Amino acid sequence: MSFKVPESALVVIHTPALDVLLLERASHPGFWQSVTGSRENGEPLAETALREVAEETGIVAHAADLTDWRLTNRYEIFAEWRHRYAPGVTHNTEHVFSLRVPPGTPIAVAAGEHLGYRWLPWREAAAACFSWSNRDTILMLGLAARR
Repeated sequence: MSFKVPESALVVIHTPALDVLLLERASHPGFWQSVTGSRENGEPLAETALREVAEETGIVAHAADLTDWRLTNRYEIFAEWRHRYAPGVTHNTEHVFSLRVPPGTPIAVAAGEHLGYRWLPWREAAAACFSWSNRDTILMLGLAARR
């Protein structure tokens, strides 16, 4: 069995007007989040972010489109998902990125992973996230844009 690496990318996808894309988890209806996924095979984190964006939304972006926030979050992995990791692994390190896209960018969600998607103004998107790190990142995005 191959275990997941406890290192991931969080990618907040947004328009210039700060409408934020949220995806609804298939395994937890009602749980909304930005794109997130684990690093694979020692790939650079920017590649993890771009791969996850393509897999989860169908958006093909390039490294130059991605903003690396140089911010990490460390959090406890939910007990129900720990079986995906090596025995004894309890925490994940998440690396934060954002991707600005034009309004109307087509989205094709990964059917097995997500039930649907929605675009929300940044404050509403932050409030809709089940993850504290996702919520805080969206709030930082909105507050930075207001300066």
